[in-house]
Amino acid sequence: MTSNPTGKKLAELMLMFIVVVWALNFSVVKYSLGEIDPLSFNAFRFALGILLMWTAVWLRGIRIRIARKDMGKVVVLGLLGNLIYQMLFIVGIDRTFASNAAVMLGTIPVWIAVFSHLFTDQKMYRLQAIGVFFAFSGVVMIMGFGEQGLNLRSESVLGDAIIISGAMVFAVYTLLSRSLLETYSPLTLSTMVMTIGGVLLILVAIPSLIRLDYHSVSLLSWGGAGFSGVFAIGAAYLIWNFGIKNVGAVRTATYQNMVPVLGVLFGLIFLGEKLHILQYLGSLLTIAGVFLTRAGSIRSRPGKSAYPESRT
Repeated sequence: MTSNPTGKKLAELMLMFIVVVWALNFSVVKYSLGEIDPLSFNAFRFALGILLMWTAVWLRGIRIRIARKDMGKVVVLGLLGNLIYQMLFIVGIDRTFASNAAVMLGTIPVWIAVFSHLFTDQKMYRLQAIGVFFAFSGVVMIMGFGEQGLNLRSESVLGDAIIISGAMVFAVYTLLSRSLLETYSPLTLSTMVMTIGGVLLILVAIPSLIRLDYHSVSLLSWGGAGFSGVFAIGAAYLIWNFGIKNVGAVRTATYQNMVPVLGVLFGLIFLGEKLHILQYLGSLLTIAGVFLTRAGSIRSRPGKSAYPESRT
């Protein structure tokens, strides 16, 4: 890690910028989905994200090479981390509040801790276990105290459940990617995974792209697709790894604690979303649980960051 104070200060500013981008992305996506169907929107933003990633690879003169024995694992990661996860994300946010989605997706560290405890030798510490309890309690409050209460026919409850499923899928993706990150650089692995999953997303969206009434889509919604693809997917990854290089993985990871907080705030400001008072309390409880889970993870594994990529 460099000791250049200017580099550190720049990294801190860029990380703060990308936190705002990720948090704002929930509201941007939610707004744009009012005019662009979810599958088409995903296709547009991932086409831009893939283009930006390969441009970065080309500018750095990196040759992408994946060993034949690892291609199966890379394809699985592409299916999990981009095709399945992104389908759940975009369909889920289309059916719930941007504020809810920001909090629900923020539980990824909680699911990583739970799955690590259940299926690996990395067991939860007491602080992490308390965080998991807080986070799950908060999620129950968010889903159970809407205007209609806990109603399985409620669109927002269904959307919340889909987003939670997406968070679980991304947690599995994160755990599976760790072994490959010991062999390949983050840029190499993520470019391949994003390309595989992104191309499949575009193929799945072809019927929707054909049906889309392009003339009815406003410049703001097109801008939302551009913002999400260029900044929240492509540039976010590059900036995130710049932050890890200059300020360290642990400090970089702590920035993501701010994403759900700002996500709720932006949903309130830009979309006028109004939640039940107990849902706001549940959001605070979930965010506190995520913070405690991360703190316990950092204390037990001080050199690593399990969250190297854009998730929105």
